[in-house]
Amino acid sequence: MSECAVKSSDGTCAPPPGVERFRVPAGEARSESVVKKSTFIGTIGRAESVGAAEAFIARVRSEFPDANHHAWAYRITGGPQGVIGSSDDGEPGGTAGRPMLSVLEASGLVQAVAVATRYFGGTKLGPGGLVRAYSGVVREALAVLPVEERVLHRLARITVNYGLYGNLQYLLLRHGVTMEDPQFADRVSMLLAVPYDRWDAVARLLSELTSGGIGLARCQVGVRYDVAASEPAQ
Repeated sequence: MSECAVKSSDGTCAPPPGVERFRVPAGEARSESVVKKSTFIGTIGRAESVGAAEAFIARVRSEFPDANHHAWAYRITGGPQGVIGSSDDGEPGGTAGRPMLSVLEASGLVQAVAVATRYFGGTKLGPGGLVRAYSGVVREALAVLPVEERVLHRLARITVNYGLYGNLQYLLLRHGVTMEDPQFADRVSMLLAVPYDRWDAVARLLSELTSGGIGLARCQVGVRYDVAASEPAQ
């Protein structure tokens, strides 16, 4: 088990620096298969931290308390220093947890946890059979798992006059920018969440609209990862 190399503002594991977008589970999925009378149940969901993954594993264990094994794997972040973990839960070493982790890694997903529950059917499968059964049931669950993409957004707080505020609500939406936390006084202050690949274009737009009065880089207050927005209508 590894610790987070980077944490987000809410304490959950964040991607390593330089990661601009990544895919995560957007829900849970389950699959079931029977191999030589042994029943395998694969459950996959999202876990934003090691603690969340452990809670997910415990929940699945409690759902099937009479099962013989609950092998598991999680991949919280990717890369060479990725936060990962796996367990064979009593199966022969390397025949369950690690193959499951390999499937998660091949999917490219992060913040993902998988549990493969086994009810023993009386016939031993051998090392190769176990590897195929455990990796297979996770692969089948992945095939029906809803997924969403998270995109790096740079945050900036700007202040504009009321006339410009009305125009920005339309103009910034076309760049995928969200306007949050408006504060109304003699002028309007708001927080902008700007997709990383639209930052330069939005910076030019604001500079042009304010005759250089807003330098977006000077207004930046942080970063975060938001769900990728659909393309705006043209």
